[in-house]
Amino acid sequence: MKQRILSGMRSTARLHLGNYEGALKNWVALQNDYELFAMIADWHALTTDYEDTINLKDYIHEVAIDYLSSGLNPEICTIFVQSDVKEHAELHLLFSMFIPTPWLLRNPTVKEQAKDLGLLQNEDDQEMTKINYGHLGYPVLQAADILIYKADFVPVGEDQLPHLELCREIARRFNSLYGNVFPEPQPKLTAAARLPGLDGKRMSKSLGNVIELADDSEVIRKKVLSMFTDPLKVYKGDKGDPKIRGCPVFAYQEIYNQTKSKETEIECKVGKLGCVDCKKFLAEELIATLAPLQNRRQELIAQPKKIEEILEQGKKKAQSVAQQTMEEVRETMHLRGSVIKNT
Repeated sequence: MKQRILSGMRSTARLHLGNYEGALKNWVALQNDYELFAMIADWHALTTDYEDTINLKDYIHEVAIDYLSSGLNPEICTIFVQSDVKEHAELHLLFSMFIPTPWLLRNPTVKEQAKDLGLLQNEDDQEMTKINYGHLGYPVLQAADILIYKADFVPVGEDQLPHLELCREIARRFNSLYGNVFPEPQPKLTAAARLPGLDGKRMSKSLGNVIELADDSEVIRKKVLSMFTDPLKVYKGDKGDPKIRGCPVFAYQEIYNQTKSKETEIECKVGKLGCVDCKKFLAEELIATLAPLQNRRQELIAQPKKIEEILEQGKKKAQSVAQQTMEEVRETMHLRGSVIKNT
């Protein structure tokens, strides 16, 4: 039997280049060798976007299209919506009964997201009270997402190892309290490009500094031309230093123009290459790179019924595994029957 992998993305908007380079491209590569569960995390979307849910169903559909157009194959992997499998919520509830609050207060990802949303100025515990309960506790739900499928691996970059360790701590604590049910998921270290946003900051939907996988050629050109560049290189003849001064345009060139990135760096440093020309070339490289994905996207947009059939198929597969795990959990915890039953 293949070893199992669980990973997912929040349905807060259509996916962007950072999602693709940082995770989705790796999932596509892994799906042939592992039993991959690819989750659309709509409950996790509510941790930050709980006030506006009017587009949530549309975003679920859009993320499904992004998954498929990027190359995930529903014949060999399981694509499903988190909220379709109610057992996630039940396991999250049970985990939340024994998780110490300090484990959540120290989570670096929560703090980073809260800063993006303008909720935090400092990182002390008093400031953390500004974060809503669901946002603070999202790592517990995330652990339930992973452990309910008894995932062997979770694909992560090295910078994400601390996040996975919390899930492993939760598995250890459950097993020590009630009995050995959950394996401790191991990190599947993946080489992933970390793309900066258009402004040079961390790429984030909440910051509005992303290039979406669905952006057409004119939108891509417009966004690339708006990108932050070396602040000391004002005119074409000015000498730049794209690596030291954190030029995001050059960071993209190193990924999408690998054969000429060194030449680009040299020409920038000696003042031979202007920022506008550099951006124009990058835009065309991005358009060419995304063209196959966008062609598949257009085919899928024309088949909404097919998308729903794939999600329904994924729901049934995910439910089957999750229900079996929850039977073990309830028995181990000496609970009476099911807390939540699907109809």
